[in-house]
Parts: sequence; C-alpha cells; structure tokens
Amino acid sequence: MKPCCFSLIGCLMASQPLAAPAAPMFRAGAATSNITPDLGGSIVGGFVRFPAAHVHDELHARCLVLDDGQTKLAVVVCDLLGIGRAADTEARRMVEAATGIPPEQVLICCVHTHSACDARGDVPKDGQPLGGYDGFVARRIADGVTRAANLLRPAELAFVTAEAPEHVFNRRWIMRPGTAPVNPFGTIDRVKMNPPGGSPDLVEPAGPTDPIISILALREPQGRPIAVFATYSLHYVGGVRQGDISADYYGMFCRRMEQLLDAEDHDPPFVAMMANGTSGDINSVDFRQPRPKEEPYAKMRRVANDLAEKVFEALGKAQYRDRLTLAARYRELPIAARHPTPEQMAWAKEKLAGPEEKKPGETDLSRIYASKTMGAAKQPDTIPIPLQVLRIGDVCIGTMPTEVFCETGLEFRERSPVKPAFMISLAHGYFGYLPTPRHFELGGYETWIGTSRLEPKASQKMLAALLEMAAEAGARP
Repeated sequence: MKPCCFSLIGCLMASQPLAAPAAPMFRAGAATSNITPDLGGSIVGGFVRFPAAHVHDELHARCLVLDDGQTKLAVVVCDLLGIGRAADTEARRMVEAATGIPPEQVLICCVHTHSACDARGDVPKDGQPLGGYDGFVARRIADGVTRAANLLRPAELAFVTAEAPEHVFNRRWIMRPGTAPVNPFGTIDRVKMNPPGGSPDLVEPAGPTDPIISILALREPQGRPIAVFATYSLHYVGGVRQGDISADYYGMFCRRMEQLLDAEDHDPPFVAMMANGTSGDINSVDFRQPRPKEEPYAKMRRVANDLAEKVFEALGKAQYRDRLTLAARYRELPIAARHPTPEQMAWAKEKLAGPEEKKPGETDLSRIYASKTMGAAKQPDTIPIPLQVLRIGDVCIGTMPTEVFCETGLEFRERSPVKPAFMISLAHGYFGYLPTPRHFELGGYETWIGTSRLEPKASQKMLAALLEMAAEAGARP
C-alpha cells in the first residue's frame, strides 16, 4: 500500500467529529428475602412480650438496587418493628462484600409492624459474630440485595403521588383540663395518646397528619414492571390474633399491588414495597367516634387494598425516564441522650423496691417505666445518630432511626432543597420516639422517658443535618 493512502485516511478520520459517548443506561433490579422468625420467639410491639404461635403471613426484606452507571444504591424495607445498629451494620458490611455497594449507599428501614420478633439486639462483644435472629436478618438482607443486584437490567423510573387522608389520624389529643388520666409517673399530661373514642373530654388533635403516598415506580423499557416503592405516614394498623406473626398492612399492600399489576408470576419477579413515613404520632383511628370492633385483619386488609388501588390509579399518570443520576449522603450526628432527673431516679428506685401494684391480667405501667427510667440513666452522654439522604433523579429521600412525628416529615418535604422530597422512619437503628420540642411541654406517652431516648431538641438538630445533606446530594457534577 502506498504511504499517501495512510495520509489520506488519517486526514479523513481527523476531519470527522468524534461522537459523544452515550450516557449510561439506568438499571434496576429487585428481589425479596424471607425473614419470618421461628415460632416461639418473642413478639415485640406491646409493653409485655409473648411467644409467636402462628404465622398469618410471612415477613420479608424487600430489596431494590439502582444503578446509573456511576453510582449504585440499595433500598431495603424490612417487615420488622425496628432493626438494631448491630444487624444494620452487619447487613451493610455483607452487602458491600457481595456487591461492592458502599454501606453509606445502602438504606435499610423497617415498617414497624407490631407482630414480629425483635432484631434490635446489642452489638456483640469481643469481636463475636452476630448470631440469633439478628444475624439471620442481616444475612437475609445481604442475600436479597445481592439477588436484586444480580437482576439489574435496563429500567425507567417515575415519581408520582396519591392521597389517602381517610386512613390517617393524629393519635395525640389535648384533653379538657382536669380530665387526662394520671400517667405512670404519678403526674398528669395535657395530651393523651389513643384516648377513648367519642369522649366529650377531647379538645383537639395535638398535631397534623400527612395524607400523601409518595411512589417510585420502576419498569423495563418495554413496560414490564420491576418494582413499586411507596411510602405512607401511617403507624401499623393491627387487629391481629394473639400470637400471630404478620407484616401488617404493609405486606397486604404489596400482595395487592402484585394482583393489580398482574405481576404475581413474573420472572424476574416484580417486587412491591411499602415503607413507613413519619407516623410517630399517627394511626388509623378516628377518636372523634366510638371505636368499632372488627374481625381480625379486616381493617388491615381494607386499608391495604385501598392504598394499593390509589397507587395503581396514580401509576396511570406516571411519566417515566431512562436517564437519571443517583447520589447518597450518610452521617452519624452526635445527639445528647436523655437522662432522668434526681427526682425521677428516686421515684424509680422506690417503685422497683416495692411490690407490684396491679390486678390480675393488667400491666403495671409504673413499674415498667421505673425500669425504663433506670435504663435511661445508663445511656452515654451522646449517641451517634445515623442519618441518610438518597437522591434518585430529582427525588430526595431523607431518613431517621426513630419514630418520627408527622410534622417533622412535613417540614422536610417543604424545606428540602431537592424536590420532590419525603422522609422514611426507622432506618439504620431504633432510638425510640422523636417528638418535636413543643410536644415535650404537652407530655403524653411518646414524650415519656424510656419511650423517648433523645434530648428534646433532637428533632430540630437532625432535621437541620438532613437538609444540609440533601443540598449536598442535590449538587450535580
């Protein structure tokens, strides 16, 4: 070949503009892991634990993995009351080892069903491996995320909302002066949690509600659904049989979504997920009316089916995108722990030194809270509180490891520098209720020492940190 040919070809190539590299294809995968405990384990959620005698419906860790070509995120929703720091830390360590997804990019949260066994054990000592149910849950979470990562495939994402105001009621009520009952500490609060329905002594709810269902929908480019991830600010519904294991309305919602989307037998499987929003002071009971009795699971099913149908209707308006970016921020914020006063300590010691004061079949709340008060005295001065923000396209998700009051979630949605935004409770640990400062003046169950573990200004400090993190996550390269 003549040398001039090379020169001519080189000139022709140099004159052609270089094509811009194609943007990475957004991908998603989803899977579930069964985390149903053995029968006989202790069901948590009430003041007194009792053994699991039957499984009404299986518990799951529902897992979603997202990949924008640069960053991977994992989102896990567990059918548990809460998860301890030990199980959460171990699960995220195992996820990183199996998939390479860094721990700060893995979100693990719990639905707060009151019909599950406990996965909130202490951190093992002397480097011992995490065992028991906590260890089982951690392994199953890691398995589920790994399987979701194995199923990553081209995807499209949409964000929509629906409203369901008829199922949410603030459960904290301001009472007429002189009508609130004596609390376990022998004093009287201005607010009563779950008061008698239809009582003339009710003045007004002590806070707002949040009717919005926030929905992330993922599908394959041809339209086949991959996952629906919804968040709603409603405490568990309950109404189970004694000793039953159940994922509450969260699990029923997921099964109904599969039916509505005709996705029960898909391969790879479709995964529906329902996370707990900010429902620390919200439940499904209208206290303005007498509380009717219902058959076990009837109300739970009614709420779940209605939410699923509202989500399904909203999905009809969804606009999907296949090009988006992901980001995550994780921070452990030192927050002062709440400690009893000398007067509270003296009361607790006196109460525990005396005999139980209860009738057969009743619970001695004073004795229970005396024990909780003594436990609060053993807390460290400060606790590192895990906070996380995920940005999925234009959507911002903030998390706290507490039972967050509704007004904090509403404020995050309004003030987040990245919108649309919503919050998820009970992520990366369990640190009790998180009332806003004004609620400590009102009193009530959620503010009692032993129920609320953190300083009265904790919600403000945690929210400020989340807003900073949201701004960081929203900054595009």
